[in-house]
This record gives sequence, structure tokens and C-alpha cells, in this order.
Amino acid sequence: MKYQSIFFDLDGTLLPMDNDVFTKGYLTLLAGAVAHLGYEPKSMIDAMWKGVAAMVQNDRKRTNDQVFWEVFSNLLGLGRKVYEHIPYFDAFYSDGFHGAKIYTAPTPLADRAVTLAREKADKVVLATNPFFPRVAVDARLSWAEIAPERFDLITSYENAGCCKPNPAYYTEICEKLDLDPAQCLMVGNNAEEDIRAAQAAGLSTFLLTDCLIAEGELPEGPQGDFQTLIAYLENL
Repeated sequence: MKYQSIFFDLDGTLLPMDNDVFTKGYLTLLAGAVAHLGYEPKSMIDAMWKGVAAMVQNDRKRTNDQVFWEVFSNLLGLGRKVYEHIPYFDAFYSDGFHGAKIYTAPTPLADRAVTLAREKADKVVLATNPFFPRVAVDARLSWAEIAPERFDLITSYENAGCCKPNPAYYTEICEKLDLDPAQCLMVGNNAEEDIRAAQAAGLSTFLLTDCLIAEGELPEGPQGDFQTLIAYLENL
């Protein structure tokens, strides 16, 4: 079957990692980078998690970045001052964030998978959960040695109005690119966010098991390690 589009998750999929190890290491780096702005690490990280939770509940009426910074600012009593701080966070993602690469395990198979997707589908999407600014997504792609230009759309907190595991996340992408969900394939390592949510939106799926995140019984559908994924894409 020739798909209109093939979607890829990033963390744990195109960029193999232990998500918990990566998150802990990255947040430690971030806390150090913005400490000079007066942020107490625990309070800041708690506010960030609450901002993430608010993005997960977003209903597409606003972009995720608007939701995140409003919640983050209110919790820390920053008011509009927070908008003076955003450039410092973005500067971290352009520079110090690269220190978190040590918590990932890039593989050349990721580049091969994207190459095959471009051959097999009309469009290729980086469907990474849009919690991060685009600059942070591009940084992680650079660790995977995949150019951003190889994707027709990259989701980030600036251009998305909802998050995984909301099926509307996939619907929003399809609407933006004028895609039929039934003619799209989602590849990811998270059984709930990448697979069940995409299936609920009408997409076909492939569950990548190298860095599997799952609770209980696995969803139905094609699944396997990276070599199995490559073979699957080759045979489309």
C-alpha cells in the first residue's frame, strides 16, 4: 500500500532513549542554565510539569506554547515578566541542551527509515509530542543526524493545539496537510500515545519495540525492532 503520509515519533523512536533518564538529565541541565533568572529548581520543574499537563488537556483553541507559559507564569507568580525569560529558555535549547545528547543512543537506522518513508509516501511528518519549542526539536533531530528539511511538517508547541494521547493531535496534522487518516501510517514506541491514539484517529500504525513504553497488553498491529521496521517499510 502506498500511504499518503508516514508519521514518525522522535523520542524513543527516531532517537532511541530511556525517556526517564533523558528527562531527568535534561531538566537538571535546564535548571542550571536559568538559575541566574531566580528560578528555584524544584519549583521551576514542578511548574513545568503542570504546564505540560495543561498542554495535554489543550483543546486546540490556543497553541500549546500559549497554554504552557500561562500556567508556568501563574504558578511562579511571574505575570508578563515570563515573556522576558522565554529567550533565555530558547537560548538553552540552542546551546546547553546539547549536553543531554549523552542520554540518548542515536542509530543510523533512523535515517534509513526516513529515507524509505520519503520513497514510499507522498509526505513525511515528525509527529513528536509538541511539548517542546521547535528549536529543541531541531536539536534532537541533529543528534539523530536527520535534517529537519526532510519532513513536510514537524509538530512543536508553537504550531500544535493539542498533544498525544488525544486522537485530535493526529486529526489536526491530517487537516493541516489535507490527508486522509486511513491513508497514513504512524510509527512510534509508545503503545498509548503513538499507537492507540493514532488508531483511534483512523491511522495505521507500527509499534517500534526497541525503547518500548507500554502498560499491559500491547495494541494490535505490526510491531517489532528497528530492523523489523526497516523491512516493513521496504515492503510497503
